[in-house]
Parts: sequence; structure tokens; C-alpha cells
Amino acid sequence: MSTLNIGLVLPDILGTYGDDGNALVLRQRARLRGFDAEIHRITLGQPVPESLDIYTVGGGEDVAQRLATEHLAADGGLTRAANAGRPILSICAGLQVLGQSFSASGEEVAGLGLIDATTDLLSKRMIGEIVSNPQLDGLTEPLTGFANHMGSTVLGADARPLGTLTKGTGNTDKGEQVSYEGAVQGSVIATYMHGPALARNPQLADLLLARAMGVDVSELPPLTGQLSDEVAQLRRERL
Repeated sequence: MSTLNIGLVLPDILGTYGDDGNALVLRQRARLRGFDAEIHRITLGQPVPESLDIYTVGGGEDVAQRLATEHLAADGGLTRAANAGRPILSICAGLQVLGQSFSASGEEVAGLGLIDATTDLLSKRMIGEIVSNPQLDGLTEPLTGFANHMGSTVLGADARPLGTLTKGTGNTDKGEQVSYEGAVQGSVIATYMHGPALARNPQLADLLLARAMGVDVSELPPLTGQLSDEVAQLRRERL
């Protein structure tokens, strides 16, 4: 791979919570290993190239979710990328947009259907730290992030949780899935964790990098600097 091409999807409307930083983390961790890496900003009205190596989608409010869903559904590029097995990281509202349906301004809105999940409303807004034990092969360290959402997401049979909760509120506050955090299906990894998530969870960042490069995590060259990993470890220990 000559250059790692990272798609930053709709940062103009799904960039409320600093989730653009996930693309920056991927780029920097690739460059610290000696690879060229570039971020491609894809804004509202622009087609989503289906042949990039990896994609990140962030969070936003109800109106932004509707706009994002309309654009991504009509364009189809992100769906084709997912069907081709391109890795996608989707955060908070991005998780809901990629699901089967979500609630926005009191109405049910059809999502892209890339994740077998439906979202209505929590009984109380979730604001605070979350910690979970990863349920995805290749991840061994606890996952941490900051959540701020009203979505109550229930996974269907085709999706599985990214982690099982040990602190905070995860996908939902009712039913059998109260311990679930995030969702994994096909090439999509989704979570409610802000932070940005990959800055706080470098092991997850490297798993995504490896998938984008078509190699095993063990085949990634070592980083030339690991300060961010040390900071993330200190935060996990405090939580």
C-alpha cells in the first residue's frame, strides 16, 4: 500500500463531538509506522468514494442525522464500501444512521441498514464515562469513552456488541441488552464512545489500521513514539 486513504464522512454535519479526531489518530498512527496516510474530507453533497481504505463517521444532532441519512442513502458509496469489506468506524449518531432505524424529533427514520439495530429513546439522557470489556477478537484492553446521547439501541441477530459494559450506560437502559456497548457487523465497528474513541483506545485504532491494510495487527511495524498509548493506559487505570 503506497498511501492509506482515510475517508472522513460528513464532518460538516457529523462533527459535533470532536469525532473528526478518529481520522487524525488513524493518520498519525500510520505515519508513525512509516506509511503515507491522507484524510479525504467528504462533506454534504459530495459523493462518498467507495474505494478508500477506511472510513470514519461521527456524531451529531437529530437534524444532522436526517441530512446524513438522506445523503448517504441516495449516494450509496458508503454502503458499497461496506459491502466490499472496507472498514468503517461509526460513532454515536453515526451508529444510529448505519442501523435499521432511529428516532429523530419524535419520528422514526429509516437508516442505511448496515447494522442490524434499531434505536428509540432512553428513559434518561446518558452523559458520562463508559467502560466496557471488548467482545471483538484482537482486543484485550478495556474500552473507554465519554457518552452523551438519548438513543436506546437494541441489536438484532446479525449484530453483536463491541463490548460488555462495566461502567455507565451503554446502548440501552432497558431489556436484556443493558450490558451491551456498541455494535459490530461485517466491516462496521460502531460505538457511543467519544473522546475521540481512537485516541483513548489505541488498540482499537491499530485493529482498524491492520484491517485497512489487509494485515494482522502483529504485522504492523512498531510506533516511533508511544506517548498517546501511555496516556490512554493511565486513563484506563484511573477509570
